Amino acid sequence: MSSTTPAQPPNASSASPGTPPPALSLTERRKAATRMEIARAAAGLFVRHGLRATRAEDIARAAGIAPRTFYRYFASKEEAVAPLYAAGAQRWAEAVREAPARLSVPEAVDHAVRHTLSPGAAVSAASWEWVRTLIRLATTSPALRKVWAEVCQDAEDTLARVLAERGGAADREAGAGAAGRGEAGDGVTGGGGAGEAAARGRVADDSEAHDRVAGANEAGDRDPEGEAGGSGTGDRPSPGADNVAGGRGAAPDLRFTAAVASAAVRVAVESWATGDAPATGPDGPAALALRNLAALRDFRWEGP
Repeated sequence: MSSTTPAQPPNASSASPGTPPPALSLTERRKAATRMEIARAAAGLFVRHGLRATRAEDIARAAGIAPRTFYRYFASKEEAVAPLYAAGAQRWAEAVREAPARLSVPEAVDHAVRHTLSPGAAVSAASWEWVRTLIRLATTSPALRKVWAEVCQDAEDTLARVLAERGGAADREAGAGAAGRGEAGDGVTGGGGAGEAAARGRVADDSEAHDRVAGANEAGDRDPEGEAGGSGTGDRPSPGADNVAGGRGAAPDLRFTAAVASAAVRVAVESWATGDAPATGPDGPAALALRNLAALRDFRWEGP
């Protein structure tokens, strides 16, 4: 383990980007907090004792919960670190959402990389050492690698939704400008054009489907401890549970763009994690990601 590895796992929830998430119910907030506490406990044990030597019961004890409660949140010990993986993978996709609307897609992606992969911008340099360790573990464990891959897929789906939203916002701005100039929409490029409607429809469909999935997960029973209950895995969402309602419903060109951008960032982070370079400087994750994106200079980011 690196001498710079912190004594405690990073508090992933404290590094979220600026726009507040949608309001959650008390039950949802409690579930999310419990999941993150379990994830932090699991990560600490994995780093100190190794993945193979750590049992799910050890994680439950470290998190201060009963083993049966652990299994209501996670199917395995490897899956327990999914919230920490997801916090980083989703953070950069959300940063694309928050990038200034005037930026093109490649400019928004570059903006997000600089704001999330540079130590101190969203995650401290010490926390990046935890990122390195957790990703290294994923290269040696097939079960953990599967969790990492599912989290990356979720982030890619989120990015596809974000790109659809940014495209819809641009269409609306263009339509508003045309209306202000007294121009009539022609049903294709005007304020009420088909491209804008399709983008809005995709976002609306994704939102409604996500609400249905969330409602189904909330329908489970609750045990006397007040934790998420129910039988089977109904209250234990898998890392890829939102894929059905996610960016896979986006237009093919948006999905391809999201896949390309996500791969550029994922490969940069994984490449950095395999070495010993600091998180800052020319061999840090942000610099590597920007170089990968620069290599795609001729890629048609904006679609046909």
